[in-house]
This record gives sequence, structure tokens and C-alpha cells, in this order.
Amino acid sequence: MNKYRLQAVVFVLVAFMSGCNEFMVVGILPDIANHLHVSIAMVGYLVTIFATVYAISTPIITILTSKYNRYKTILTLMGIFLIGNTLSGLATNYWMMVASRVISASVSGGIISIIMTFANQIAPEKKRANLISWIYAGFSIASVIGIPVGTTISTHYGWRYAFFTVSIISLITIVFLIWLLPRRVAQTQGSILNQLSLLKDSRIYIAIAVVLFTAATQYGYYTYIRPLLTSVLGFDTRYLNLLLFALGIASVFSNRFSGTIAVHGGLQLMPKYYVTDVIILILLPSAFMNKFIGFSMLMLITMLVTLFSASMQLHFLDVAEHDYPQSMLLASSLSSIFFNFGTSLGSATASFLVGTVGVTKISFGAAIYALFALTLLILLNRIVTKHQRLVNKSKLMLKIK
Repeated sequence: MNKYRLQAVVFVLVAFMSGCNEFMVVGILPDIANHLHVSIAMVGYLVTIFATVYAISTPIITILTSKYNRYKTILTLMGIFLIGNTLSGLATNYWMMVASRVISASVSGGIISIIMTFANQIAPEKKRANLISWIYAGFSIASVIGIPVGTTISTHYGWRYAFFTVSIISLITIVFLIWLLPRRVAQTQGSILNQLSLLKDSRIYIAIAVVLFTAATQYGYYTYIRPLLTSVLGFDTRYLNLLLFALGIASVFSNRFSGTIAVHGGLQLMPKYYVTDVIILILLPSAFMNKFIGFSMLMLITMLVTLFSASMQLHFLDVAEHDYPQSMLLASSLSSIFFNFGTSLGSATASFLVGTVGVTKISFGAAIYALFALTLLILLNRIVTKHQRLVNKSKLMLKIK
């Protein structure tokens, strides 16, 4: 195995490690609540706290650390992540657990951002989309494997050992990063205001809105996936883990296929998939009348809604690389930042709709967000095409001169 392949494996391992730390809590909420003597609702807030801290801290970390050597920075952040995750396993009360989750969440986004910039610079141009799609797949693999494995470890050995397992994975990852990462990579420094200039570009802030509404689309129904499968479709709870595993596998394959789409058309191909999203989400309440049709539709929408990941990440990186090189690190973090904000928006909307129209019809809210994303995506593609024409025209004029 050559060095690039080993680097690619480690990049995916970083995403898997981060994903396990974030998602694993979902499967061990009752065990944590029991041992820390708090309600399961209180422990449930750990998920919200993590997502909020992740979204807020990531741009701050990426901007403040952009002037420092990226090799040293990522090792420092990995060390902080290791401390935070280990403290979660050692927590003796609820507030110590909250503090440990804040520590982990505060650096997780920065770690992924730096990994994305390393991937962008290390990978051959033809393999960039493939590698980025694999990194995103690392998160999906964590949600598929991390939750059941964490639950199994918690059941047989105790919930603390689930966190300690992630700490061991983190240590192994740090060793491989020390061995495989280049000590120096090209990076352009800039002031905070200079870095933030990226956000004034319509190709960026419209793309941000697409990410936000796409995440809101997904979590506008996925937040209540368990009652949808059991209460609405009527599947026996004995098959719940198997059904969730199937949805997770679908998400992994979708993330992988997003790399192929990024190479062959990218964002220009995505509107047709968003149109399909809207149609399926509108038809979903009717599909729920048959459990197998309903589950098939859930499987399909779960795959469709994650197809944009690699194309969007490459879009952010390409814009920054060509026009805002001082903002590369910030650009690499935008997808994860606003996906977390979109997750909160979608979850809040789903919760509101459950109380008003019932869980069966929450997909209507997701359909509205998918329609917003589709409209913005069409606008984004027009702006990108117009910009590219101007660039080509300028190049042609220079050749003539």
C-alpha cells in the first residue's frame, strides 16, 4: 500500500473517530442517565450541546489557527480531543460530562477542517472528490457502526468503556498522523477580516444556505425515524436496529456515490435529485400506508439527501483555492458548520409539526426545506456559470493582447 492510500485511510479514520464520539452517546443515553443519577432528557441535551458547540467553535478555531503550522495544529487539536473524550469516560457527575463534551465538540470541527485541507493538497486532482466522499462516508460509517458497537460495549462492560474505546482509536490515529502527514504544506496567511471576505462571495453564502436547508430537509424527518419505523409503519421493535443499520448502509453508499457525481458534473447535476427529494417527501404520508413501500421511500430519500456532500465540499474548496487562498481552512469547515445548524433547524421543525399535524405528516416540512434548497441550488449554478464565463472571457482577452 503506497503512502497516499495510507494517508487516505487515516483521514477516513479521523472522520470515523469524530463521528463515533458525536453519535455514540445516542445509543448509551439510558446507561449514562442511570449512573450519573439524572433524567434521560437531561442526558439528551448532551447531543444538542455538542452540535451547538461544534457549529459555533469551528469557525473560531479555523480562523484563529490558520496562521499556525497545520501539522502542529492538528496534533494539538487531536490531543485536546483525546483529553475531552477520555474525561467523558471518567465523568463522575453530569456537569463534568457536559464539560468533557464541550471540550471534544470545540475541536472536532477544526480537526475535520484541517483534514479536508490536507486531503485537498495531498490527493491527486482526479482523486480529490473520491477522497472527500470517503471522509464523509467515515461519518456515516460511525453512525452505522459506532452507535450499535457503543451500545454493545456499554451493555457488556459499562458505558465508560465505550468512550475509552474511542480514546484508543484516537491514540492510534495520532500515531499514524505523526508518521504520515507532511510537516509543512502550502498555506496563505491573512487577517481575520481578510479570511472572512470569503463569506461576501455569492458563490459561498448561497452554497451555505443550500447546505443548511439540505440538512434541515434530512432532519425534518430523520429526527423521528424511530417512531416512523415502529409507530407509523408498524415494524416490530426487535427489527429496529436492523432497519436503522440498513438506512445507515444506504447513507454510506450515497456518500461514496457523491464522489462520482462530483467528478461528473457536480452541482450542475444535483437539481434533478432535489426535485426527486421534494416529490418523495410530499408522497411519503401516502407511502406510509404500506410498511414496505414506506420503508423503501425512507431508504431512497436517505440516499438522495446525502448525494450533495462531496460536490459541495469541492465547491467551497475550489472557490477558496482560486480566489481566497487565505480562507482555505475556513472554507473547508463551512459544510460541517452549517450542516449542524441545519440539523437543529430541521429537528426543531419536526418537533413542532409532531405536535400540530402528527408524526405521519412531518415530511411536509422537510419538503418545504428541500424546495428552498432546490431554488437556491439553481441560483447558485447560474452564478457559478456566469462567473466562469467572465473568467474565460478575461483569459481570452489576455491571450489576444
